Amino acid sequence: MAKVLDDYPGRYALSNELHARPFPELTAPCRAAYVAVKKADNASERDRSADMAHLLLLLDRYGAPHPAPDANHYSAQLGRGFLKWEQHTEFVTYTIFSDGVADVPFDGTLHDLFPSDWLADAPGQVLTSCLVRVETFPDKTSLDEFMTEKAAGWFVPESLAASNVIDEAAVIAGDFRIDEHGHVRFAVFVRKQMGQRRLGRIVQRLLEIETYKSMAMLALPVARMVSRKVVDLDRSLASIVQRMSDGSGEDVATLDLLLRMSAEIELLSSSTAFRFGAAGAYEAIVNQRIEVLREERYQGRQTFAEFMMRRFDPAMRTCRSSRDRLDELSQRAARAANLLRTRVDVAASSSNAQVLERMDERAALQLRLQETVEGLSVVAISYYAVNLAGNLAAPLGSVIGLSKPLILAMLTIPVVLLVWAGVRRIRKRVAGRKT
Repeated sequence: MAKVLDDYPGRYALSNELHARPFPELTAPCRAAYVAVKKADNASERDRSADMAHLLLLLDRYGAPHPAPDANHYSAQLGRGFLKWEQHTEFVTYTIFSDGVADVPFDGTLHDLFPSDWLADAPGQVLTSCLVRVETFPDKTSLDEFMTEKAAGWFVPESLAASNVIDEAAVIAGDFRIDEHGHVRFAVFVRKQMGQRRLGRIVQRLLEIETYKSMAMLALPVARMVSRKVVDLDRSLASIVQRMSDGSGEDVATLDLLLRMSAEIELLSSSTAFRFGAAGAYEAIVNQRIEVLREERYQGRQTFAEFMMRRFDPAMRTCRSSRDRLDELSQRAARAANLLRTRVDVAASSSNAQVLERMDERAALQLRLQETVEGLSVVAISYYAVNLAGNLAAPLGSVIGLSKPLILAMLTIPVVLLVWAGVRRIRKRVAGRKT
């Protein structure tokens, strides 16, 4: 049997990920209730088993089958509606779709399929909650009349955005405001028969726009906090740089203060990096979801893209500005620290040079003292050596008729030379060992 080439690890899992979240198939008229739940802190590192356990509690109430233990998406019939559940990096979404529409627009009866006590026990808080109403209209005239007479009562006129989408196959409308029941409202008006998947894509993208917009906006309070701290840190840094320029204050103390400021800036940067990075990713998704709708202006109203340009983009620019100012402040603090560190190093080098010079002076003085001591040592040793040699030579001198003083005088010079030569030889031997 021929050997079969092994599959790369994760080949099927990665391929199936592209098909993990299919769009719902919807038929107008219909409606949807949607809720996104997010943990307040460290949502990306949350215990995902708690999300699954919460889903199972909902399924058990309606007797629906359970998903696979490691599933991150799931769909099934749930009572009068059809549930779609998805687990994302930072949040979890629940969507219930139902055929037909209520007599009272956005009455929230479909949302009641999410039991209130079950929602209260969710492992997180509500990030956003939406209601979507999908209706059909036979022609453009009836839709224009409806939008003029009734739809304005569904939304806040000042915030209302409406546009033709998908080659004028439908009209979408919404104001991105939270109503008195805590829901954001969207309406989809289908002018002609539309495919189920196509309608499902439109509804899904509306929900994604609201969700990712909300996720991106989480960076705005962080950006405002960073801006306030950057202003304070910038003033402190300017004061330190001014002190460096004037030469006032101890350089070592100033460097310590500057390093502590750099550490504070780095802590602020590292603690906000994830939120700013995520905001940029979510902003890109929002813009991409709007782009694929292929909007065209309807009744002179602002489009979703224009709404985001006026309301959403300024907030994102604030986030980017705060992140850029923090990065710039970090770079300035690093440059100032490097300059001051260089000045401290130069001062330390100058101080070390002075110490070496004083050490050289002390070494020269010690050499002179050593030479003086060596001279005195030669004299002292010679004195005792001459006396010793004189005592030894005294008996011989009496035989040949020499007096002791004469013998001492004759021995003095040779003994002194010998002692001097011996001391010199010893010093050279010691010096040679040191080298």
